[in-house]
Amino acid sequence: MIMVQDIIVSEELVTEKFICDLNACKGACCIEGDVGAPLEKEELKILRRIFDDIKPFLSSEGIHAIRQKGFFVEDEPEEYSTPLLDDEACAYRVIDQSGIMSCGIEKAFLAGATDYKKPISCHLYPIRIVKDEKSNFEAINYDRWDICSAACTLGAREKMPVYEFLKEPIIRKYGADFYEELDGAAQYLKQKEKGA
Repeated sequence: MIMVQDIIVSEELVTEKFICDLNACKGACCIEGDVGAPLEKEELKILRRIFDDIKPFLSSEGIHAIRQKGFFVEDEPEEYSTPLLDDEACAYRVIDQSGIMSCGIEKAFLAGATDYKKPISCHLYPIRIVKDEKSNFEAINYDRWDICSAACTLGAREKMPVYEFLKEPIIRKYGADFYEELDGAAQYLKQKEKGA
């Protein structure tokens, strides 16, 4: 484990390799799983605020599900996620002509229709955050999922560590200083491994 600004970071973010390979997985993370994308509390208001802006980028089924179930759902007390369609896909997901699923919110962002890119849990994946506000504990872990096996293969071929692939969302979540400290720790670990 690595400590960065009082946050525990799994060494797997440095040692494991990853590059998202949408051509191989077709965006399966938008449909696989038991619940929708985990949401942070501040994101709940954002999803309400941007709905009219992102609506043109969503599927009709997604819009219908959001109107029926809400902008988000509460899975457990104080734990929220995006609503799902009947086939268990995220209500915010869209499918392009080649059958690749992606985030309708991100499509709206890329088109300049909103200032919000997508849920941070999606942007950070395969990183998952474990947090307990009462004990002030926070840990960043690498999440293994078989649907991402092609991403692991591509990452290994390109020698891309998880944390480097996720530089933008890590900075979005924790700031540039945090990323620089993490990168410094990663370089130290690499040098230590070479010297061993």
